[in-house]
Amino acid sequence: MPERAYIAIGSNLGDRRAYLEAGLKEVATLPNTRLAEVSHAYETPPLGPVAQPDFLNAVFAIETSLAPEPLLAALLAAEKKHQRQRRIHWGPRTLDLDLLLYGERVVESAALILPHPHMHERSFVLVPLCEITPDLRHPVTGRPFAEYLAALNGSEAKAVGPLALPALP
Repeated sequence: MPERAYIAIGSNLGDRRAYLEAGLKEVATLPNTRLAEVSHAYETPPLGPVAQPDFLNAVFAIETSLAPEPLLAALLAAEKKHQRQRRIHWGPRTLDLDLLLYGERVVESAALILPHPHMHERSFVLVPLCEITPDLRHPVTGRPFAEYLAALNGSEAKAVGPLALPALP
């Protein structure tokens, strides 16, 4: 039976919107996977000490029969296909795909932690997540993600409009 998974997507190099749209298409065409919802794109400042351009970020939901680990592997392969280079922690990137939630599952392995351990601290995740699913709750704490967002000291996320959804067969 398919599970609903939430994925954050971002880019701050090159044609950011094109990279986000390409990433959506990559995930939407995975086996046994259907794109369910996509937030607007938001422009946000980068995290960390590295000087770099602002990001475009969004969150999308999929329905998938892929298990979490193979889904993560597919996300990493999509990043690599679109020239993602992991040279600098919190550095610039063409495409960033982060698995945030996979149903209600809690996973702690060497390769994957679910829910994403920092998602509730990041407005660039919470703003688009709450846009598409305002009543969603953290699977461990039970607290609504909208409460986490309200607790942050403002959001620097600026909506820049919808993403083009991939044409699917």
